[in-house]
Amino acid sequence: MCKENLGENVTEDICSKLQEIKNPVHAIGLLIREMDYETEVEMEKGFNPAHPLNVRMNLSQLYGSTTAGHIVCRGVYKIANTRFLICRDLLILQQLLMRLGDAVILGAGQLFQAQQDLLHRTAPLLLSYHLIRWGSQCLATDVPIDTLESNLQHLSVLELTDSGALMANKLVSSPQTLTELFFQEVARKHIISHLFSQPKAPLSQTGLNWPEMITAVTNYLLQLLWPSNPGCLFLECLMGNCQYVQLQDYIQLLHPWCQVNVGSCRFMLGRCYLVTGEGQKALECFCQAASEVGKEEFLERLIRSEDGEIVSTPRLQYYDKVLRLLDVVGLPELVIQLATSAITEAGDDWKSQATLRTCIFKHHLDLGHNSEAYEALTQIPDSSRQLDCLRQLVVVLCERSQLQDLVEFPYVNLHNEVVGIIESRARAVDLMTHNYYELLYAFHIYRHNYRKAGTVMFEYGMRLGREVRTLRGLEKQGNCYLAAINCLRLIRPEYAWIVQPASGAVYDRPGASPKRNHDGECTAAPTHRQIEILELQDLEKECSLARIRLTLAQHDPSAVAVAGSSSAEEMVTLLVQAGLFDTAISLCQTFKLSLTPVFEGLAFKCIKLQFGGEAAQAEAWVWLAANQLTSVITTKESSATDEAWRLLLTYLERYKVQNNMYHHCVINKLLSHGMPLPNWLINSYKKVDAAELLRLYLNYDLLEEAVELVSEYVDAVLGKGHQYFGIEFPLSATAPMVWLPYSSIDQLLQALGENSANSHNIALSQKILDKLEDYQQKVEKATRDLLYRRNL
Repeated sequence: MCKENLGENVTEDICSKLQEIKNPVHAIGLLIREMDYETEVEMEKGFNPAHPLNVRMNLSQLYGSTTAGHIVCRGVYKIANTRFLICRDLLILQQLLMRLGDAVILGAGQLFQAQQDLLHRTAPLLLSYHLIRWGSQCLATDVPIDTLESNLQHLSVLELTDSGALMANKLVSSPQTLTELFFQEVARKHIISHLFSQPKAPLSQTGLNWPEMITAVTNYLLQLLWPSNPGCLFLECLMGNCQYVQLQDYIQLLHPWCQVNVGSCRFMLGRCYLVTGEGQKALECFCQAASEVGKEEFLERLIRSEDGEIVSTPRLQYYDKVLRLLDVVGLPELVIQLATSAITEAGDDWKSQATLRTCIFKHHLDLGHNSEAYEALTQIPDSSRQLDCLRQLVVVLCERSQLQDLVEFPYVNLHNEVVGIIESRARAVDLMTHNYYELLYAFHIYRHNYRKAGTVMFEYGMRLGREVRTLRGLEKQGNCYLAAINCLRLIRPEYAWIVQPASGAVYDRPGASPKRNHDGECTAAPTHRQIEILELQDLEKECSLARIRLTLAQHDPSAVAVAGSSSAEEMVTLLVQAGLFDTAISLCQTFKLSLTPVFEGLAFKCIKLQFGGEAAQAEAWVWLAANQLTSVITTKESSATDEAWRLLLTYLERYKVQNNMYHHCVINKLLSHGMPLPNWLINSYKKVDAAELLRLYLNYDLLEEAVELVSEYVDAVLGKGHQYFGIEFPLSATAPMVWLPYSSIDQLLQALGENSANSHNIALSQKILDKLEDYQQKVEKATRDLLYRRNL
């Protein structure tokens, strides 16, 4: 009963008070207008020259102190708190007025106006003062140096480091409220600058009157803190000083009712989510903020280019900034999602399309999404960017050894480009470190282009021989030639060929000047490039040569440095020097070369062994074992020298030629080194060419041996030991004609007669003359018998 009476008394009291006010709605409106700090006044920068420098400096130092900042911010809190309570009471009053609804107090039109206008104006004021009061009570957190540096890096990516609200400094050790932080870091500079720039400001009217000045500073600070104003310096200050938790709380308090700076708030909230590791929420906020680009001051500064040039639409510029931020933070999945969304915004802008699709390709590739990266690559409209991405795809997949994906991609309309990239890489990098040639081989094999595959492996083998002077390089060279042969065997015989650059041709070095060589000298004008067609049998010969090079390198490691690029003729010399005579003969037969270097080399080794010591004998057994003798004798009576001579004899008997040139070259080699001829060699050559043996004796002035040979030869012609000279039928009237090398015999007699004082020469000369006289007599008798038979 008491409560009901009390309520009735309050109601009657309110009614009586309202009756005293002739127009309460108007009064409430004036009060609301006085408390509303929503303004579009821009804080101008710059100082009025009319104010002395010492005044400006003193005032700046005064309000730059911690005490002054605390006083100003405390005043802001008191004003905000008081006006918050006033707004609360006004809302209660307006609700009571609406409930009373007495036409005597308020007319019908005024009641409608109060409902539609006053309530909608009072509620935002209440919430605005609540936010300011909250900011004046909430403490700022101290931030580690590394967090500040990371934040500064992100701001530099966004190109916001020059903003006065984003100067991130380390906080002082004493506790600070958010309002004090904002005043010290941002607002103070704007306020002082604004005071000095206004000629009719309180500063010029009252000098440094403290009450007037503190009132003006407080009012300006309230304007900067006011949530509904277009500038959002307070939010920027929180973001720049890494107050992420407080910034999230502030935006959550602001979001339901304030429709100013919606996009800016969503962007800053996204930044907070990035720091706290909530990437998907951050991406959602960034996408929501995109719709407000071009409408808000902060977002306008965000997309503003440093050089002032607009290269695309504002929204695409915004997406570009956010993409760069996500890239720096290290969130490639979010970059892909945002770039995919931005593609629809690009429309027909092919440059933006190319940039976005290149970005998608890059991050798919970084994540190991090879198929998605290739798909993005094929959709890039810019051919230059597409080629760069294709080159990056090839290099990265090779470095990761993900070659199967690289080979199996279809490369529609990009086949030649891929081949060109791999070829250029193959010719530019180290052969033993990278496998670009093998990749290119697999690439062509997968597409059944066997001739191209064979060409690649042949080129690989050639370069290995020239550039990789190791045993491993020679092994790979042989395998390359085998692979090339296999490729040609898969082709029909009429198409089983490849093109090889002419001898001496070199591959173009990447980046080389087309006009100058590596010394800087002008090069000659290019001539028509000669080409050589290599068929299957040519490749088989090269493969055989490669195997022989490997054999030599395994036998003599010192020969590795020169074996790789040696020709067949040079290899024969190297093999002979190493004592691999069987291998050298096989190589000569493969390439249809003369065996003369083999026989000369073996003869020289026999000479060295003949005069060498035990060390030479021991060394000889090594290379003798590398040759397949018919039967190796290793008894005490047999020496390495004997085996070497026996090997020479075996070769002479096995590889006979029509003109007996191998006997000739061996004897010539022995005689040129003053080596007496072995009896088996003399007897062997007597059977094939006694006249040439005589000429060799004469060439080396072996007169006594020549006389003995002539004497034996004449006896053989006359029938005494004719089988030792290969004479089938000796001199007779019924046998075929025989002959003597009269020219050589005359030369021998001339040489013997040149020294008539030497009795030995006279005796030798007489011996030949006697033999010739006996021969002439037998020839005359045989001639008479032959003529007699013909006359019968």
